[in-house]
Amino acid sequence: MANPSSRDTLKQYALRALGKPVIEINASDDQLDDRIDEALQYFAQFHYDSIRRTYLKYKLTSSEKTRLAAINPSSETATKNSVSTTWYEDNNFLVVPESVISVINIFPFSNKGNLNLFDVRYQMRLNDLYDFSSTSIINYDVVLRHLDFLDHVLVGEKPIRFNQHDNRLYIDMDWTNDLTVDEYLIIDCYRKLDPATFTDVFNDIWVKRYVTQKFKLQWGQNLSKFAGVTMIGGVSLNGNEIMQQAEAEILKLESEVRSNYEEPPHLILG
Repeated sequence: MANPSSRDTLKQYALRALGKPVIEINASDDQLDDRIDEALQYFAQFHYDSIRRTYLKYKLTSSEKTRLAAINPSSETATKNSVSTTWYEDNNFLVVPESVISVINIFPFSNKGNLNLFDVRYQMRLNDLYDFSSTSIINYDVVLRHLDFLDHVLVGEKPIRFNQHDNRLYIDMDWTNDLTVDEYLIIDCYRKLDPATFTDVFNDIWVKRYVTQKFKLQWGQNLSKFAGVTMIGGVSLNGNEIMQQAEAEILKLESEVRSNYEEPPHLILG
């Protein structure tokens, strides 16, 4: 199948590319499955087509508010040269889905989306921009930028910390007063595409080439343990040469994805 749409069809595609069934590929199914997992993991980590920028919405419950606002930090004792110190860390974190690899930001806590009669932006639009054809919007733009700067200085942003391996998003804010029960928190993040759902991942040209070379490397490693042994029919396969060819191609593909397809570093990375 030239257009793989599952793990099995991708496996068969790569094996055919290496010569199966004309040539027997000496690797077990478990080994090949491990190589597919490695390839998909590398693809998800460095290829922009493997991730999607999305917005996740979290609704604060009363039980979670109690946990986040409570002063019951976890403790850890460090000892060296008979001297012990105890360290504390607040449990002010939310557990995010495992597919999230990077959190960029959380939506600002402000009333910018709700204009009322006494809001300066409303008054400017009412008095100065009643007719866009008769006035310039330059002054309006300058004032809005100044208001945004004041909001940044006086209100600030909520510091966040995230690491994809513990799936915890720490938000350093006053959980007692900054957010009330049943209010929503929205995070701007990147999520890995699930190949089981978005099966086109298996048909990505880079994935197919990378998996094929991963299989070839595994094949070469297996054959290298039997160097100098003649196969049935008098054929002798050079495992070391196969392995070296695969290693060179893998380095080339990894360099290609890091140079051409990798997302630029984000402000907050997991």
